[in-house]
Amino acid sequence: MIKIIKLETNKEIRALAVTTILTEAATINELADLIDEQFAEVVKMIYASNGRLIVTGIGKSAIIAQKIVATFNSTGTPAVFMHAADAIHGDLGIVLPDDIVMCISKSGNTPEIKVLVPVIRERGNKIIALVSNSESYLAENADMVLYAKAEKEACPNNLAPTSSTTAQLVMGDALAVCLLKMHGFTTEDFAKVHPGGSLGKKLYTRVCDVANMKNPPKVNAESSLKEVIVEISSKRMGAAAVVDDQDIVAGVITDGDLRRMLEKGTDTKNLKASDIMSINPKSVGPDEMAVNAYYLMEKHKITQLIVSANGKYSGMIHLHDILREGIV
Repeated sequence: MIKIIKLETNKEIRALAVTTILTEAATINELADLIDEQFAEVVKMIYASNGRLIVTGIGKSAIIAQKIVATFNSTGTPAVFMHAADAIHGDLGIVLPDDIVMCISKSGNTPEIKVLVPVIRERGNKIIALVSNSESYLAENADMVLYAKAEKEACPNNLAPTSSTTAQLVMGDALAVCLLKMHGFTTEDFAKVHPGGSLGKKLYTRVCDVANMKNPPKVNAESSLKEVIVEISSKRMGAAAVVDDQDIVAGVITDGDLRRMLEKGTDTKNLKASDIMSINPKSVGPDEMAVNAYYLMEKHKITQLIVSANGKYSGMIHLHDILREGIV
């Protein structure tokens, strides 16, 4: 009978967690020595292909395959996931003549792989093996082999796929990053395929998309204190730009400017906007990325920026406009 040793103390739990991390880290470190000429040729083959990369696997390797496919698709390399078990029961129709098939397997000897590989070879598609067993059926029957060595699983029983699946994932990332560079995949390209979520918004949302551009708060230099307060209050931006008849910005008045003026006990009876305003306010162009406007506000510890185009006042953006959009 196998004796089961349970974790009873926090110290034991932490020790096993650290051992798990260090075991997987050691597996990853060993992968660096396995990046050889074959790896480079695999990258070049995928890059030169007129088809897609079909990534397949079984069990935990299939889950890793799905993540690798997602990474490829988001970085400029068209890829499709195909479950190995489903493939031999009809889904093989996914594979087109110009596609390359990458099979992921720790052992390289699973029954599904042994059925699938000969069929793919018969169809004339190139096969890449991402495998931990370099002497397996899959490795011996593939056109190219990527060796994802994993001598020991982090699992105490050396059974549950842990180190091996981590190695597969890292090798997939290495492929994707190399291909990203070869494709010349830019930040703008990344934004096109990531339009949703905070990441997408950060990459494509511009100042003009979120700023108040239709009726921004503004007064002229001769405006009275009452007019300034009413404008700031009614537009709910916490500030108002001070502009001339041509909408050229002369300064800005914020809630903070008004508070500081009152704290000084200044006689407010005959005050005009020009007496209160701060000159040379921070500004941003309407086509600037909204996230850069956020960084500018953060740097100068302010909550509003003047939006100007061709030297003229065209709007105002508030910190809350950016936060509300979930950009940061």
